[in-house]
Amino acid sequence: MSGGIRVLVVDDDAAARSLHARFVADVDGFVVAGTAATGTAALGLASSGGVDLVLLDLRLPDISGIEVLHRIRTMGAASPDVIAVSSSRDQVTVRQALAGRVAGYLVKPFTQEAFSARLAAYRSEHAPLPEAHLRDRELAQGDIDRLLATGGIRTTGGARRVGRTDLPKGIAAVTLERVVGALDPLTAASAAEVAERAGISRASARRYLEHLADDGIAAAAHRYGGRGRPEVVYRLAGA
Repeated sequence: MSGGIRVLVVDDDAAARSLHARFVADVDGFVVAGTAATGTAALGLASSGGVDLVLLDLRLPDISGIEVLHRIRTMGAASPDVIAVSSSRDQVTVRQALAGRVAGYLVKPFTQEAFSARLAAYRSEHAPLPEAHLRDRELAQGDIDRLLATGGIRTTGGARRVGRTDLPKGIAAVTLERVVGALDPLTAASAAEVAERAGISRASARRYLEHLADDGIAAAAHRYGGRGRPEVVYRLAGA
């Protein structure tokens, strides 16, 4: 990134694309690598290898920004980071974005100052640490935080575990992230409710929820209603 952090600006509104691109150009250490008005165009540019960070609008005309985010995650280690830029404030959308491991979530409308502060924080969190620097002295707290933020160290709890590669057969990381994003730490949901939020079948939701419960990421309980058997419901563990 010697020439600066390369940013792809994605928004279906031409005025917003132009404005956000100008904002990017005004922040030291960042350069505009391109712009896109659709999710399809964004994915094509993001997969080219010339993008470090995507400023992603979540409301796009062809495919949703959440879907774009999940497809970016399938690009593996070469996938760029993503900062969500959206007017959406509903819990489902925000949780889905967080489950997709976004580096930030900017709510429209925002000021240039707020935008610049978010990029400056990203630059600080993702500044590379020279190998000699790491070898020659003990790590400070900021060094460790940057390693965690950039994936240099993988922790074993919560959302970090979702991204691991040793998933059992029949469990896909992208779908697993959607299911986690459909769960709440306080309000439990049934498999049918999670299926609707995540856009998958009820049988698939149940399979993924059982996996998350076995893994300690979700907690299962029974919800007693009227007649019939109690319903199994799930929430994020640790609340």
